[in-house]
Amino acid sequence: MLRLLTLSAAIVAVSGPACADPRPAADTFPVTIAVDAGDPGKPVDPVWRFFGADEANYATMKDGRSTLATLGALSPDHVYFRTHNLLTSGDGTPALKWGSTGIYSEDRDGRPVYDWTVVDRIFDTYRARGVKPYVELGFMPEALSTRPLPYQHDWRPGSGSLRTGWAYPPRDYARWEELIHQWVLHCIARYGRADVASWYFETWNEANLPQYYWGGTRDQFFRLHDAAVRGVRRALPEARVGGPDSAGAGDDFLTAFMAHAQAAGTPTDFLSFHAKGQPEVIADANGSHVRMGLNTHLKAADHEFAAIAANPAFRTKPIIIGESDPEGCAACQGPANAYRNGTMYSSYTAASFPRLLALAGRRGLDLEGILSWAFEFEDQPPFAGFRQLTSNGIDLPVMNVFKMFAKMNGRYVPAISDHQAALDTVMRDGVRGAADVGSVATLDGASLAVLVWHYHDDDQAGPTASVKLRLHRLPRPFSAGVVLTQYRIDPRHSNSFAAWQDMGSPLAPTDAQRAVLLKAGALASIETDPARLSKDGRDAELTFKLPRQGVSLLVMTPMSRPAKHR
Repeated sequence: MLRLLTLSAAIVAVSGPACADPRPAADTFPVTIAVDAGDPGKPVDPVWRFFGADEANYATMKDGRSTLATLGALSPDHVYFRTHNLLTSGDGTPALKWGSTGIYSEDRDGRPVYDWTVVDRIFDTYRARGVKPYVELGFMPEALSTRPLPYQHDWRPGSGSLRTGWAYPPRDYARWEELIHQWVLHCIARYGRADVASWYFETWNEANLPQYYWGGTRDQFFRLHDAAVRGVRRALPEARVGGPDSAGAGDDFLTAFMAHAQAAGTPTDFLSFHAKGQPEVIADANGSHVRMGLNTHLKAADHEFAAIAANPAFRTKPIIIGESDPEGCAACQGPANAYRNGTMYSSYTAASFPRLLALAGRRGLDLEGILSWAFEFEDQPPFAGFRQLTSNGIDLPVMNVFKMFAKMNGRYVPAISDHQAALDTVMRDGVRGAADVGSVATLDGASLAVLVWHYHDDDQAGPTASVKLRLHRLPRPFSAGVVLTQYRIDPRHSNSFAAWQDMGSPLAPTDAQRAVLLKAGALASIETDPARLSKDGRDAELTFKLPRQGVSLLVMTPMSRPAKHR
């Protein structure tokens, strides 16, 4: 049985076999993927460019700054970050599932006092690194809370109470609205009207979970939301407002929110909800392993998609899945979360994003963003088992999936794999039998990119996929030849965790070891046999092997013709 211990032995235990060596070459199965580059379809949806975290103040710390820089560099000024606690009272000292800005207090006479110092520091850090705010208007300042004490929660993994004074409705909705109004005016003055108009504004987090994030009634949340939107729009009429960022709990909260917004005339530019998976620990002959819950994740999303599709007034609105993750608690550790450090998390991400897009597409909806609630946890042991993109400033395998996504631009082209599990099968059963070897392809001018993942819900060793990639109707410039780069995430590539294990799992890596880990965490390319072109250069075929839980991105561009001598 896996156990989470406190030192390096435990951190190794949180890995599971996803970081084991690939199976021998003989233990393979054939996969054929056909790509038709001559049939470009709709533009690529850059849904991947949204991220978030509970701990607002981590953004300004050393590893927070470097992680934001990595994210911002993927698509400067098009990456968005959402965080809790932007309005929470306190001095800016972070803790697990906690942050604060001290943005609002009152003087002895009860007059509002606004202090933008800490929140400016957070947003300045975003903007300096090419990241924009997805502004969550929460939580409740102590001076406005109807039940202020105790104010800061004492939650820790496995114990403590999360819902304390920060989670309650305001004692004065007019003051709440004015706080939002003054803050947006300040942001306009600091960052410029056009920039703030490009942000997203939504109210609170998961108000349909009263045991955690909301201490009021549903109607009180709707009143809170209406007041917040009025505050934003009074300052900036063109601001992009929406919500409710409710948990995908299979309830009617989103339906009720839409009905309320329509009846009240509350502006709604986008709709947002959350969807999560549910991994578990499975006992087997070899002890135990993690089994992911991709089907639970997809079902949660589709329930909310169905509610939106059923409302004619809202079905054309852009949708943001404001938290989309393999499970629910980034700050929680434990055996069921043992997928996070290795390649299980990266392959899950590669396999889940196209399917979320497909679910929205078949209901005729506009899925604009899929937000990964994963960032970093400052000053924790290396590879400590949190749900994060980096550990101590070192990129994890999952970060490299987003680097791959960022290289896919232009328009989608058909990509058909004979081993990609059907959407309805994955919705019903997950990926529990045959492995899911799927593909997505894009064409940007004469650059063709093909993403291939090899995913299974069970974090166990399995045979390698022997992939034959057939490319049809390539752009004419390819007749001169193909320049091929294959980027790879697998047990030995783009994998800082495996490198850390190889060096003995040090709790305090030396400078030399850290340099090795930083290099191991970078997105790596591998040698690939050249593509075999047809005589006219319009078709090609290439082969490669992809281990279980591996992800490949193959980028192909035409070879430049040699210049003619005059």
